[in-house]
Amino acid sequence: MAEQLRAIRTRQTILSAAAKIFEEHGYQAATISQILAEAGVTKGALYFHFQSKEDLAQGVLAEQDQRLIVPQRPSKVQEIVDVVMLHAHRLQTDAMVRAGVRLTMDQLAQELDRSGPFMRWSEVGFGLLQQAQAQGELLPHIIPSETADVIVGSFSGIQSMSQAICDYRDLAGRVSALMRHVLPSVVVPSVLASLDLTESRGANVYAEALKAADAQNVLAVGV
Repeated sequence: MAEQLRAIRTRQTILSAAAKIFEEHGYQAATISQILAEAGVTKGALYFHFQSKEDLAQGVLAEQDQRLIVPQRPSKVQEIVDVVMLHAHRLQTDAMVRAGVRLTMDQLAQELDRSGPFMRWSEVGFGLLQQAQAQGELLPHIIPSETADVIVGSFSGIQSMSQAICDYRDLAGRVSALMRHVLPSVVVPSVLASLDLTESRGANVYAEALKAADAQNVLAVGV
């Protein structure tokens, strides 16, 4: 058990180091030597968990959407908003998420398959929009798969703009504005009027999701 926990910690240490190096240097310029130095582990330990720089990058990409889950909402449109706003908040506060997004948007990383995060976020949005449609929350003309791609693509552009201008400091405001502009063409007016699209929504959802995750961990330990 102790050995297994040690292996998990080592893997996380390596991923955190890789995230820092990828965010600072980009995929192409980053080297295994830099990641080893940052992680403070041996080459053998690194290659036990990851076979290559590409494998490390895919590990960082996968980490960005696996840590916190938005609690379910009666309104699935509010749940979509919360997913987007939470991701914006984590871009401001979580180095792993920032590194994952940096890799996803890195057009110089031509040998790296960067489609995974886009596809996963579109799938999440598509599923929630289908549920929202079944509950009568969407306007009649909406095609969930199309709207999901529009939201994901728009968010990608907004976060990229915010990163370039002020290193994400204004991202919550920009994403709030994005939701206020896009959702009136998607959501029925009665649902739209009930949505919380404020800039503070992401931080509030983060605190709620963190509390739920902690409770789940305590429950798991108790079992």
